[in-house]
Amino acid sequence: MRKDITIAAEPRATRGKNEARRLRVQLRIPAVVYGIGKDPVAVSVSPKEVNKILHSSSGVNTIFNLDITGVENSPVMVVDWQHDPIRNNLLHIDMKRIDLSKRLTVKVPVHTTGDPIGVKQQGGLYEIITREIEIECLPDEIPEHFEINVADMTLGQSLRASQVELSGSMKLVSPAEQVISHVIAVRGAAEETAAEGEAKAAEPEVVKKGKKEEEAAEKKK
Repeated sequence: MRKDITIAAEPRATRGKNEARRLRVQLRIPAVVYGIGKDPVAVSVSPKEVNKILHSSSGVNTIFNLDITGVENSPVMVVDWQHDPIRNNLLHIDMKRIDLSKRLTVKVPVHTTGDPIGVKQQGGLYEIITREIEIECLPDEIPEHFEINVADMTLGQSLRASQVELSGSMKLVSPAEQVISHVIAVRGAAEETAAEGEAKAAEPEVVKKGKKEEEAAEKKK
């Protein structure tokens, strides 16, 4: 999703661990921007500004402007990043220039709402299998998320990728039969029901067997 956000970047002439440490002292981190037939450019950016984008409602699907001083101002997306495993702060990011006239393949979250009938009335369990689907569309048409009401789902019913409503230039890339969520029987209840059924089926045999033994004993007498 394209947003009216501009992040300032400074070109970097040197690379390496020493340069990275120097930048972090200045509250900046090393980054690289590449793509659409142009040479990669090493830059430095504010991790605070990048984190705002990564934690926004559109997350990594956010298209924003990167203004590299004296070099270029281009729409970009964050495509990769590295965190410190202990402090969890950003260490490095990769950004890709975006051609707004060409289609992109992105993963978009799927949010479900409502309480399924299969849970409320039929005692089932609602289970989410995946929280996103992959689509292809123009950059300006990337949605923040898809929202689907699952209140009408009954026991044994599944929500599949093909049921997500797409619009504009959107095209489904994920397999159409991919299960997003479903309502299943609770295992304990199912096993109990099966056990009861087996017990009932076994009872007549015991009775019949007892009768036959009694009849045989009477004949002997």
